[in-house]
Amino acid sequence: MKLLLHACCGPCACYPVQELTDRGIDFTLLYYNPNIHPYKEFKRRLAALRELAEKRDCRLVIDKTYPLEECVAGMLAENPGPRCAFCYRMRMRYTAAYAKEHGFDAFSTTLLYSPYQKHDLIRRAAEAASEESGIPFHYEDWRPHYQEGVDISLALGLYRQPYCGCVFSERDRYMEWKKPGAEGTETARPAEDKGFVRITKKIIQVDKQDHILYP
Repeated sequence: MKLLLHACCGPCACYPVQELTDRGIDFTLLYYNPNIHPYKEFKRRLAALRELAEKRDCRLVIDKTYPLEECVAGMLAENPGPRCAFCYRMRMRYTAAYAKEHGFDAFSTTLLYSPYQKHDLIRRAAEAASEESGIPFHYEDWRPHYQEGVDISLALGLYRQPYCGCVFSERDRYMEWKKPGAEGTETARPAEDKGFVRITKKIIQVDKQDHILYP
């Protein structure tokens, strides 16, 4: 099977990458996450995924499309439903479309790894994208292996983000839950210019778009 694996960040990709590699599955990582705010955080998570791809010798496709206004409007339009529905839907539609256009047999996402994500909503969004595009969705529940993935990311020294991604989740993380005067528990290395962020023969960067292709 030739699998396109959407990756939201480096840490969440650690266990899926290891398992798929061990099983001998031919996969390519895809970074398409315009829902991550602010842009500095978007770049930092991309750098961590690039580092993982370099260290694990993985193919990686990068799309830096970042239509901020459309993303925020899309999330707000989900009201009264969960704003996450928009983020999941647009990314799964994009992943499915890219997989179909570039000859992949199926697609999946590392969002299925985190116990902090809305797992069933992700699965429904991916299944809907699969039906729309006509390309199979490869479902995996990697949540039982969450700690293994954490251990891998720590061993590799990857940046571990302290909130989900969008500006609303950042607000909720720091306004609602962080106690006054308390320090964050996540440790993050300063962004550095390392060799692993270069574009290599296994890393493809596609053209940026001015808008969301599959809202």
